[in-house]
Amino acid sequence: MPKQSKQMVPVEHFFKTGELAVYPAHGVAMITGVESREMAGESKHFYMLRILDTDAVIMVPIDSAANVGLRKIVKKSMLPKIYEVLQDKNDALDSQTWNRRYREYTEKIKSGSVIEIARVLRDLYVLKFDKELSFGERRMLDTAKNLLVKEISIAKNSKVEKVEEELYRMMQG
Repeated sequence: MPKQSKQMVPVEHFFKTGELAVYPAHGVAMITGVESREMAGESKHFYMLRILDTDAVIMVPIDSAANVGLRKIVKKSMLPKIYEVLQDKNDALDSQTWNRRYREYTEKIKSGSVIEIARVLRDLYVLKFDKELSFGERRMLDTAKNLLVKEISIAKNSKVEKVEEELYRMMQG
């Protein structure tokens, strides 16, 4: 008889079908279900995710969901902290080379942390006014903006365009 392994998953990382979650570097996803697959003779359970922006389908092992950064949508109560980061221009920019800065920003986006993504958006937005951004930096600026806008719009239950406008005004000030 095959050995059954009980997978222990922290309660805060349980997701229900139909729930929205954030998958690092990909953005907001819908949990479309849980599936079991046989791997190396052992049954593994996976969250099935559909990324809202791209319709890509991703399988995330339930027992490592926290390790890969799958998390709940940011709470509305966190929005003032995000806005504070976006408006804190004094904390923006350092004198690193563009490729070192790019690697650092890539890591921050991959972390899935909404605060780190806000820092990337702020830094690149400020940098954009000092000099022309490289192609990679422009893409990263767009990625950070899209990830942040989508999640904030869901947290606020607001239209994406309205949040985009709000962030634009905030970053101008």
